[in-house]
Amino acid sequence: MKESTKTSGKLGTESIGKLLLQQSLPASIGFLVMSVYQMVDVWFVSRYAEGEIAIAAITVVLPITFLISSFGMAVGVGGASVLARALGEENPEKAQKTFSNQIMLTLGFVLFFVLLGYLFQTELLTLFGANEEIMPYAKKYLNVLLLGLPFLGWAMMSNNVIRAEGKPKMAMYTMIIPAVSNIVLDYVLILQFDMGITGAAWATTVGYMLSGIYTLWFFLSGKSELQLSKSGLRLDIPIVKEISSIGSITLLRQSMFSLLAIVLYSQLDKWGQVEYETTLGESGGSHAIAIYGLIRGFTLFVAFPIIGIMQGLMPIVSFNYGAKNGQRVKDSVWLAIQWTTGISLLLLSVIVIFPEELIGIFTEDKDLLAHTPRVLQLIFLSLPVMGIGFIGGAYFQAVGKPIPALVLTLARQGLFMIPLMFILAYFFGLDGVWISLPAGEVVAGIWAASWLYLEVNKLKDKNTTASEMETIGTQ
Repeated sequence: MKESTKTSGKLGTESIGKLLLQQSLPASIGFLVMSVYQMVDVWFVSRYAEGEIAIAAITVVLPITFLISSFGMAVGVGGASVLARALGEENPEKAQKTFSNQIMLTLGFVLFFVLLGYLFQTELLTLFGANEEIMPYAKKYLNVLLLGLPFLGWAMMSNNVIRAEGKPKMAMYTMIIPAVSNIVLDYVLILQFDMGITGAAWATTVGYMLSGIYTLWFFLSGKSELQLSKSGLRLDIPIVKEISSIGSITLLRQSMFSLLAIVLYSQLDKWGQVEYETTLGESGGSHAIAIYGLIRGFTLFVAFPIIGIMQGLMPIVSFNYGAKNGQRVKDSVWLAIQWTTGISLLLLSVIVIFPEELIGIFTEDKDLLAHTPRVLQLIFLSLPVMGIGFIGGAYFQAVGKPIPALVLTLARQGLFMIPLMFILAYFFGLDGVWISLPAGEVVAGIWAASWLYLEVNKLKDKNTTASEMETIGTQ
């Protein structure tokens, strides 16, 4: 505990720049690994398997798997908060009960939705934008991935628990292990055994399984303060309520991404057929979805330093807000904005100057090479503003205001992007769908910046009276 106190105390004394770098790098590396994980499948199937149609199929399936596994993430985030407080209070009994409840909730939710995925596969894929051309390939991919989702849900839950125990390196391995295995198996199954999209699915699924097995080993090895116990596998309603109150916000946030995917892929299929009717016919919708599939991979990759800075900012803000170091909170937020904006401008420059070269890394398909670079440039025009939105959400979470953080996240898709998608598509067709994404990002970023500016400027330094600080915290 002394060492922990000593370490956390640095958050209030050391250079903001040094702290932000120290906190951001591990988070950035973790997210980078996860983004590479998803890009590898796209790269292999595009170049060495079914090509464009496989990209479209993977693009349709990923939001489904993301939504199902999000239950594990939500239980993990909610439970980790309860568990960490219990460990800090030296209440191992409550910590163990919380962990046991996390296990029951995660496996219960994930297995239930995996079963629904098998029973209503066609309906689910249709909902997420799979047309008749994409459907057979999407089914091949989804059928295999569903086998690995219980392992992924467990791993995502466990990852948060391991972090709550103060073992970030062990948590990082849960992301690195499946990423490395996915790359190796993609090469073996697609290139050596010519299994196509099915090989890509098995490579990903085995990665999920290895991640789940690794975290299971962690808890069985004695390295954890927590134990797997049959006697503890009973739901405790008060603890379930605590987990749900925090985890539900994460689940709502993740669900909004899936809702956006449903609307987006439907619009891309509809307007893609119109846009490419003369050249591609009925394949125009699949082509538009494949274009987004390629760009989505870049989105994840480009976002990793921004996500890292956002996650690195949160403990610095939390500590100094609690210590009433208002000026350090302000300095941290503005520095994070400067860093994300600077990095975003650099990345945007590369995208604007070399779009053809970047797309050429992933595909040799002449139609994708002809149509994707312009869309890539268009969508990423909002990149410098994206970071501000992320920083805004991170700030409100860090100071204990989850509702504003949730509102900012939900509004980004639900209030701005989705309505703009319908409005702009009506006037500009497929280009309107593409424009709605950066336009929604810009509007959301401006709103987040305004809200953040007003909130941060309310902060006072430690010489502020307790009553003043309390008033600020409740606003």
